Amino acid sequence: MIEKSYSISNIISLIWYLIYTKIRYRNARLIRTPFYSRGNKYIHFGKNLTTGVGCRIECMHIVGKKSPILEFGRNVQLNDYVHICALDRIEIGDDVLVASHVYISDNSHGSYKGDNSDTSPNIPPIQREYYTASVKIGNRVWIGEGVMILPGVTIGEGAIIGAHSIVNKDIPNNTIAVGSPAKPIKHFNFPTGHWEKL
Repeated sequence: MIEKSYSISNIISLIWYLIYTKIRYRNARLIRTPFYSRGNKYIHFGKNLTTGVGCRIECMHIVGKKSPILEFGRNVQLNDYVHICALDRIEIGDDVLVASHVYISDNSHGSYKGDNSDTSPNIPPIQREYYTASVKIGNRVWIGEGVMILPGVTIGEGAIIGAHSIVNKDIPNNTIAVGSPAKPIKHFNFPTGHWEKL
């Protein structure tokens, strides 16, 4: 455990954050400001949510489409400057730890899959129809510094995503994945109690 040593100004800030949290987000543990949220009626803030400073949480409804959902489980911790943007569905499980400067999105301006749904580069990006695909992050996942999680991804329970990885494919349960794009490099062997190379 890291020793908790706070200065007087840190303690005053924490008291302010606690008051703000209990007024605005009653089920949360601690929301540090500045904190930006948009589309709160579509966001299910889980019990004991904790954030760092500068987090930006958005859940926006596209006219004519089903209502989006952004759902946090219990005891989720987001560190500084995490940006989450949902236009379809993002589920974050229980006991998830997210490092700083992480981006999680279920959407992009246009589709680029190499099929009949592709978006023309002649259309200005801001005018392109949104492509959406739900994202699911399982329980007890640890997401490292600067990770990007892209639309259509499922990250299995107990997985670890290494710093600055770009996740564009599913990651299995109890796996360490790193790189751009992220690839599994180890899995946890429960009988031996060790992380083993794949």
